[in-house]
Amino acid sequence: MEHHLSDITSIFVHVLLPLLRLCCFIALGLFVANVIESLNWSDKLALLVRPLLRAGRLSTTAGASFSLAFVSGVSANTLLAEAYDQGRMDRRELFLANLFNAVPRFFLHLPTVFFLTVPMIKIGAVFYVLLTLAASILQTLLVVVGGRLLLAAPQAAATPLPVKRGRPSLKEAVEKGLRRLKKRLGKVLLFMVPIYLLFYLLNTYGFFTRLETFLADHVSFLSWLNPKSFGIIVFMVTTEFSAGVAAASALLAADSLTVQEVVLALLVGNILATPIRAVRHQLPYYSGIYAPGLALQLVLAGQGVRTLCVAVVAWCWYFFA
Repeated sequence: MEHHLSDITSIFVHVLLPLLRLCCFIALGLFVANVIESLNWSDKLALLVRPLLRAGRLSTTAGASFSLAFVSGVSANTLLAEAYDQGRMDRRELFLANLFNAVPRFFLHLPTVFFLTVPMIKIGAVFYVLLTLAASILQTLLVVVGGRLLLAAPQAAATPLPVKRGRPSLKEAVEKGLRRLKKRLGKVLLFMVPIYLLFYLLNTYGFFTRLETFLADHVSFLSWLNPKSFGIIVFMVTTEFSAGVAAASALLAADSLTVQEVVLALLVGNILATPIRAVRHQLPYYSGIYAPGLALQLVLAGQGVRTLCVAVVAWCWYFFA
């Protein structure tokens, strides 16, 4: 009986509550995106990055998504998904716009990373944060170049019609947002819930643990690193980022590694560990916003480009620090 109650409690805590929380965030994101689209606020939100949008031939929707991503990744992605579904954004721009949000994603996680690392590795934390910011900026610049090469130049604006369409009131926009939310929420749950449950089962039966352990056991290709750095990398891959930082703090305190070596180990651990965790955590909620196949492609593309950018920054740090 006690075992049965324990199973029920575990399912409630690890499945039902996170699913409910995820559904609430996605529903809020859908609603906010629909209201913004109804009120034609995309242009105002895009002001923050208008020069980059022009240089990369990206739409104001991509700029609005960028601005929203500082507050909510779900709302930012929902805005892109709505534009793609309505034919206002093609597949190429969707991928580029999703990648374009690297800097806002960085600042969303900055407080946690910064205040966790500073007490432990002090000046090393500053270098690590600045280098990961540089990787995010590099990704943004690559998107601008990619947009310039892959997207068509915007056509000259047509002569405006004599009758100007009135902007809906806030009440009308809210009502429209609620109607579209009801229409789409069922589809969201249809795809998101099974994928979330699949990932929960994979995690419960140790799939991700075995995958992370496999990566940690095959670090011979990192022979160019100080061998004492391997502990940091293994902790980051097999447990959490905080464990890697704690290991780095101990090695710094014992003068076993320099600040440069610790920062490099954290960057390498970031490259190896983050993609697995991103797929595990991002894919379920992406599948609630985009079609499952498209969601997987977006997550893989995002992690691939991000890994490349962090690798470039780590390489520069290794040779020029």
